[in-house]
Amino acid sequence: MLNNIRKTYAEFPPLFWLVVFTLFIDSIGSALLFPFFALYITERFGVGMTQAGVLIGISSLFGIVGSMIGGALTDRFGRRQLILFGLVFSALSSLSFGLASNVNLLYPLVVFVGILSRLANPAQDAMMADILPEAKRQEGFGITRVAFNLAWIFGAALGGMIATHSYLSLFVTDAVISSLVAAILFFKLPETQPKSHKEEKNAEPFLKTVSDYRIVLRDNAYIAFTLVGVLSLFVYQQEYSSFPVYLRDVHQINPQAYGRMLAIAGLEVVLFQFWVSRVIRKYPPFQIMTLGTFFFAIGFFMIGVVQGAFLFLLAVILITVGEMITFPTNRVIAVNFAPPEMRGRYMAIFDLGWTIPATIGPAAAGLILDHYDPNLLWYIGGAICLLSALGFYALHLRVGAQARFAPAKDE
Repeated sequence: MLNNIRKTYAEFPPLFWLVVFTLFIDSIGSALLFPFFALYITERFGVGMTQAGVLIGISSLFGIVGSMIGGALTDRFGRRQLILFGLVFSALSSLSFGLASNVNLLYPLVVFVGILSRLANPAQDAMMADILPEAKRQEGFGITRVAFNLAWIFGAALGGMIATHSYLSLFVTDAVISSLVAAILFFKLPETQPKSHKEEKNAEPFLKTVSDYRIVLRDNAYIAFTLVGVLSLFVYQQEYSSFPVYLRDVHQINPQAYGRMLAIAGLEVVLFQFWVSRVIRKYPPFQIMTLGTFFFAIGFFMIGVVQGAFLFLLAVILITVGEMITFPTNRVIAVNFAPPEMRGRYMAIFDLGWTIPATIGPAAAGLILDHYDPNLLWYIGGAICLLSALGFYALHLRVGAQARFAPAKDE
């Protein structure tokens, strides 16, 4: 095992591992807050989950705007500045949330934070594409998923301990972590944007850089790929919003059992993502997306028909198999669609595939859970994932033969 770790380490450039390390540290800070943010709002301000959900939805909605701006800024000014800005702003926003004294202050705050918190996301994806050769991208994005899941395991456990003493300490800890990562990257992180692209962008007005989103929107195959992905992500995000409520209210399975399911799923990624990434990179990527989304369909449909914690855990394990197959692959496909000089804007559109479901999905699922048979949510979810799988296969037939989507070859 140690030999395999050394071999994997040697196969990637040092800059890649610097980015992975900083992603791991920063993700610990994010994992401190995310599971407890709704608890913080409801407990500190005495409001219900509906109001907390509205605040989270507003943040996601304005995150769409931030991501679009960030994509243009990434292509115009480079990756490094946006990433550093994102980390510093993350620290400041964490403190502002922790110090807010009135729930009404959170509404303008989540708008402001929603926009600025997503600015750096396209820059991060573009930098990874800059660093990694095409043959290593799928495996590289798989490694970042392992780092994120390790951070989630440590961060959520640490956050639980801190939250029992003080919610404010959660925000302060996250701010300190973000500042520490920003300091490391300030001294260690170079700009990776190709020099020729940067010089070309500096010579054009920024409004033209923004207006060139029309080029992305006219890439019909890419927009189809994004929309097909949105379908499955609408369903996937229910694992972290509607699923624990469904377990508690319909099957009387407590949150602790749900937490154990997520911990096992995280361990599954840590143990098997390296191997899965190495296997799937040898196959056509749109076929891989079809397979992974099919695992989503099985897992989510299964939630609606089974009973008992063990069988729900089995459904989560199947969904996690789908994650390990699809999530490294969809980023590789998005990067390979993008001309190098437009990676930021392409990745900003790709980011919509996450923010749109996060904005609309929980409320739509809530309508079904509150007014219809709760199992219907999972039947519909399974059907939507099947439709998404068919969409990916159709894309394989249409554009899968192009050289940019050829399976990676061992170097």
